[in-house]
Formats: sequence, structure tokens, C-alpha cells
Amino acid sequence: MKLIADSGSTKTDWTLLHDTGRRADEVFVKTFKTQGITPVHQSPAEIRQILVQELMPQLSTFSRAELVHSKILETPLLSNINVFFYGSGCTPANVPMMKQMLGEVFSPQKVEVYSDLMAAARALCGHEEGIACILGTGANSCLYDGKNIVQNTPPLGYILGDEGSGAVLGKLFVNALFKDAQFADIRDAYLAETKLTMPLIINKVYREPLANRFLASTSAFIHQHLEFRPLRQMVVDNFRSFFQRNLVQYQRRDLPVHAVGSIAFNYQEELKEAAEKEGFTIGHLLATPMEGLVEYHQ
Repeated sequence: MKLIADSGSTKTDWTLLHDTGRRADEVFVKTFKTQGITPVHQSPAEIRQILVQELMPQLSTFSRAELVHSKILETPLLSNINVFFYGSGCTPANVPMMKQMLGEVFSPQKVEVYSDLMAAARALCGHEEGIACILGTGANSCLYDGKNIVQNTPPLGYILGDEGSGAVLGKLFVNALFKDAQFADIRDAYLAETKLTMPLIINKVYREPLANRFLASTSAFIHQHLEFRPLRQMVVDNFRSFFQRNLVQYQRRDLPVHAVGSIAFNYQEELKEAAEKEGFTIGHLLATPMEGLVEYHQ
């Protein structure tokens, strides 16, 4: 059995996978959700609490009848389990702690911990060479050789970098609302819909926590108003900056560019337009990496 986790700061998606190896239809898949697990911001005790109090009760709901119905009777639940945990904040310094926590809770046969960028690379490229990107609230990218990440342009976060991300798109959008006269109608529509004002926006960005999430949340409004040409061009230009500042450094325009994340998935046409203008070709686009990770580990 394999337990695969894709974890961010908000939530963790879990998939329990059992492939008997006998027939293609004898693959048992079950999914769960818990709150996010990020070793950068949570202590070992907090992580253990999430695993014990949120995940284990969901795993224990499996009945023997459910396994029998799925034609998987021979292997007791959670025996000889292999755990593959992918998460934001899983840097080399934090991997040992995550392995220890997972090992204590599951006593697995194998436990492996990787970054969310490795999750993207494996989900998007599988065992093939390619450029793998994350384009969601934040942004990241890497050159992947089919097994390892061989090059990574540091994203630097939404203040210093993260070109192409939802947070940077939101930053550009808010700036245009109050500084670009041609955005006057869009500004009025946005403020009326959200019940926000310029002082409230300033407060959310400069005084409240998680400003990056607030800025990225503007994407829902932006996506609904792409018929406004300057707004659509802003999306394209944000992606072009991502290619120029991050992907050009890999010097591999011959490779397809794959991406995972809500921004990549929801703005596919704009992403493809930006790629074409910058001399790149878009490959796979996924909303989340889990489907690709299940295929990779299966």
C-alpha cells in the first residue's frame, strides 16, 4: 500500500493507493483531506496532532467489507505501507523532522519526503525530461531530467519575485485599479462587488497576515473580466515575466513547459500566448499534482 500526500499551507490532499499487481481493475484508491502541514511554520507536536487527530480517524473508517468489495483482501489495512509526502516548506533542513513524525505515526516500511516542486516535476513530467512549474498563489520552476531536479531559479516570494503567480497578478491588478485611468470602470465594479475600499485594501496588504493570499484572491474577479483587453494583457504580461525571469535561465527552449496550479489551469490560453511570444511550448497543465503523483507511484 502507498499513502501519497500533497501538502500546502492551507490543506493536505492524501491518497491511499493499493495496487495488487494482478489485474488493472484491482487498484484501490481512497482520498482524504486534512489541514495543511508545513514544517517551516509548525512544530513537530503540531504536525503529529494533525496526523493523529485528523488523518488517522479517516484511515480507520475503512471496513474489511470495503476492502473485500474492492477485491483487496489479502493485505491488512496499513500493513507494509509506503508513505510519500510532498509539501511546501519541505527543505533539506526540514526533511528529517518530517520523516520522523511520519515514521512515528505510521511505522511504515518506507517513508520519503520531498518538496512541492518535486511533486510538480513528477506529476507533470513523470520519468521524462522537462521544465516543471508551479503557478498558483506563488510561483516556482525547475529543470527536471526525468529523475532529479537539476536546476532551479529561486522564486524569491511575491515581494521580490514570484512572477507569474496569483499574488503578483493581484499586486499588478490593485496597482492598476488606482493608478491607471482606463481601469476606472473595472475599479468601480471590483470595489462594488467586494465591498472593499482603498484603505481596506491597504490594510489587508500591509497590516493583516497572509497578504499574498489576499492578492491572489483577486484572480476570481480578473478571470470573470478577461473581455477587458488591458486586463487580459496584464495576465499575459505577468506570464511573460515568469518566462523571462525564470525559465530563460535553463536555456532549454527545446523542452516542453509543464505547469500545475490554479493560475496555470485557469488561464491556459493566456499562458500559451505568453509562451509562444517567449519561444516556449506548453505541455501538460494540471490544477493539482495529485492525479499525476498517483500515476507516477502506481
